Amino acid sequence: MEAPAAPHNPAEPGSSVQIVVTSPEQMRELGRRLAKLLRAGDLVMLSGELGAGKTTLTRGLGEGLGVRGAVTSPTFVIARVHPSLGDGPPLVHVDAYRLSGGLDEMEDLDLDVSLPESVVVVEWGEGKVEELTEDRLQVVIHRAVGDTTDEVRHMTITGVGERWATTDLSALSA
Repeated sequence: MEAPAAPHNPAEPGSSVQIVVTSPEQMRELGRRLAKLLRAGDLVMLSGELGAGKTTLTRGLGEGLGVRGAVTSPTFVIARVHPSLGDGPPLVHVDAYRLSGGLDEMEDLDLDVSLPESVVVVEWGEGKVEELTEDRLQVVIHRAVGDTTDEVRHMTITGVGERWATTDLSALSA
């Protein structure tokens, strides 16, 4: 007789994949592939240095989700909503860089209201939006810093929570 499976802790990472991207077009293509895995209610947290490619990845997500409007950095407006051109979920793109508080400050954006019917992508969201849901996709982008034109990005994409526990992220590295 087999021992019962250990209960899944929603805070534990699910699957994870590491990807190397060598151009902005590859970053957009990765976003388009990632969009195929996303559905309404998904939270995607993007972390990385300035110029790492967070907005470029989100642009590809928008293309893959088929949303209206050019996806640009929402740094000065904090959040932009891109409605779906079809029957898919809208994309809510948030740049939390200038927000110093945690979830309290984020509550003004009503992300908890938008999340169930949208795909919410938050740049610079670490320590600010984790409490929105136990399930999230964490994307960390590393690039060479300093005076360089190096386009190489090393990415780690990790699914956290029940939603991502059985999702195979290896398709993203195709």
